[in-house]
Amino acid sequence: MKEESTSATWRVFCAIELPESLKSQIAQHINSLRSATKANASWSLPHNIHLTLKFLGEVELDRIASVSNAATAAVSSLAPFKVRVECTGVFPPRGAPRVLWIGLNDLEGKLSELHAHFEVEFAKAGFPKESRPFRPHLTLARLRKPTSASALAAAHKERPFKPGDITVSEVAVIRSELSSKGSKYTTISHHPLTQT
Repeated sequence: MKEESTSATWRVFCAIELPESLKSQIAQHINSLRSATKANASWSLPHNIHLTLKFLGEVELDRIASVSNAATAAVSSLAPFKVRVECTGVFPPRGAPRVLWIGLNDLEGKLSELHAHFEVEFAKAGFPKESRPFRPHLTLARLRKPTSASALAAAHKERPFKPGDITVSEVAVIRSELSSKGSKYTTISHHPLTQT
């Protein structure tokens, strides 16, 4: 009976998947940081890094189809666009750092527009709107203990990250399964931006 209750929902989010070339660059950046400091950090696996547009949390299985339908509606009027991956930073900006990230420059405001479409369509489907402002970023690490966190954050911000443009041409609805070995991601559906 317990197994049924845990499998009655899936942990789901909507995200932009990254090109392999960017994942490789991120892996090099992470490796250089890990070798430079011994800070206690929980590092993202480069092949799992993505740009989250909408985190839905636990979703009942009978609502998964409505999630995909909402994603299709959200992208239906949009054409592919470019964003620039170009800076390093930490959250919070002041005080003890807890998250290392790579930032994105929304060159023409298209990423914010896409995010707004997701908020509208998912609200129609019965999912609450996000109360926090949208700050697009790629999470590299979460810092669990303050020991050496400042040194790691400084090293991260000082290391150059080569800027580059990526084309956003589709959004994926993804299932996340948590385990002691990290998260396992399974794509549920793809939603291309095809408007011209």
